[in-house]
Amino acid sequence: MVKRKFNVLPLQEASELALEDDVVKINRSSAVVKGGRRFSFSALSIVGNRKGVVGIGYGKAKQTPSAVEKSVKDGKKNLVRVTLDGATIPHEVIGRYGASIVKMVPASPGTGLVAGGAVRKVLELAGVHDILAKSFGSNNPINLVKATLDGLVQLRSREELAERRGVEL
Repeated sequence: MVKRKFNVLPLQEASELALEDDVVKINRSSAVVKGGRRFSFSALSIVGNRKGVVGIGYGKAKQTPSAVEKSVKDGKKNLVRVTLDGATIPHEVIGRYGASIVKMVPASPGTGLVAGGAVRKVLELAGVHDILAKSFGSNNPINLVKATLDGLVQLRSREELAERRGVEL
């Protein structure tokens, strides 16, 4: 299991972006106490501007709206910039997190977003329109979202790679 450190955008830069948020999963857990069951909620949210900036957030609270609010706030703290090639990604990539693996392949214009639920939401808010994505292993939404983000962070443009390798295109 590879745990990458994402280069998070500075907060002042994050506040300048027109961000949208989307809730992926709301989970209810309960604790059995003397008077019955006590419920608490956790929410997984994606925050992005559909132009190459995306972040994930996780929040827990006694009520659902509070948990969603916390997760969105957490998502805004964890924004990353994604390298895109028009409406798709520059190259094939595999993202891993925990037991979840997400393979993403660039697609020709007009293909659309071919991906499952949690992966689809991350790609939508990142601004990817044409892509083929397949998830393997665990289908836990938290791990799938983190695996997708791991894959997106690995993306590099041709110019970036040429500069890094010291080669001319």
